[in-house]
Amino acid sequence: MTSYVVLLRAVNVGGRALSSERWREALATLGLPARTLGTTGNALVEAGPGVRAEHLEKLVEDALVRTAGLATEAFARDGRAWDRIVRGNPFPKEAAGDPAHLLVTVLRSAPDRGAWDDLKRCIPGRETVAPGERCAYVVYPDGIGRSRLTAALLERKLGVRGTSRNWNTVLRLQDLVRQSPPDAA
Repeated sequence: MTSYVVLLRAVNVGGRALSSERWREALATLGLPARTLGTTGNALVEAGPGVRAEHLEKLVEDALVRTAGLATEAFARDGRAWDRIVRGNPFPKEAAGDPAHLLVTVLRSAPDRGAWDDLKRCIPGRETVAPGERCAYVVYPDGIGRSRLTAALLERKLGVRGTSRNWNTVLRLQDLVRQSPPDAA
């Protein structure tokens, strides 16, 4: 079995409700043992050999439509990839001092190098962005809610869809990964 962090985009915001129970039920229809975290579409699932992250994303998306009537995007990273996201954080000072204002945006695919430059040129405030392995690290020193560096702007400039989690959540998901059984060889 391989452990995967699975994140949903835009649930329990803007009237798009999904309870943790319904989320687990959708995963159970796929035969995926799962543990959920919080109410914003975070889960750790155990998938059998040969399941790839991209395939898992599609399976989860289809299961949510079928079982909960919810059309949204799923983003999956295996446990090793999630550990690389944590280790790759270029903002250790912010992670230690203000983890709620450090976000990791997990991206559907890797943006073009030029897209990162475009994004950095258009940042409207004191926010800082750095590329990672199919993710973006974003620091919001003045808070997220009033920032003009929105998820929509980030996606438009990078040219790929994503979903964000604050550093506290990223670390709690890493703890779940570490508590799961080791990947089968």
